[in-house]
Amino acid sequence: MRSYCLRGHLSNRALLRYARAMRLIRDDTASRYRIRSYEPEEPPSIVIGERRLAGSVRLTPAWLDGEVGLQRLAELTFADLRPLLEQQPELILIGTGTRFALPERALLRQIIGGGVGCEAMATAAACRTFNLLANEGRHVGALLLLRT
Repeated sequence: MRSYCLRGHLSNRALLRYARAMRLIRDDTASRYRIRSYEPEEPPSIVIGERRLAGSVRLTPAWLDGEVGLQRLAELTFADLRPLLEQQPELILIGTGTRFALPERALLRQIIGGGVGCEAMATAAACRTFNLLANEGRHVGALLLLRT
């Protein structure tokens, strides 16, 4: 991986202006589990906290069910979401793998019918959205599939 240094490309004055514009924010969230990275290339993996997981996962900011036996969206059933729904999230994100795909309509109706919001998106987008909502203090749940 290539790293870049701004020092050789900016004047000292521009570098100082750039450094003043950067704001570092302390992470005070109560989120116990934070997604650090997602690697879609074979073999796919996801890093949550300090753990690298090679299988699909269910999580909330305070709960992690690592390496669920589920591999692809076509295998997803309501029973697979039940442990996540027991955590009572206000919204569930379904990461569908490397590409966006819609879950079965009947499955979405069951989730939404229970009073929980549901959004499907590619897993990379679901990881970013999970971290963003968790940092806002929202009680979000996610099922992240590593393969499409």
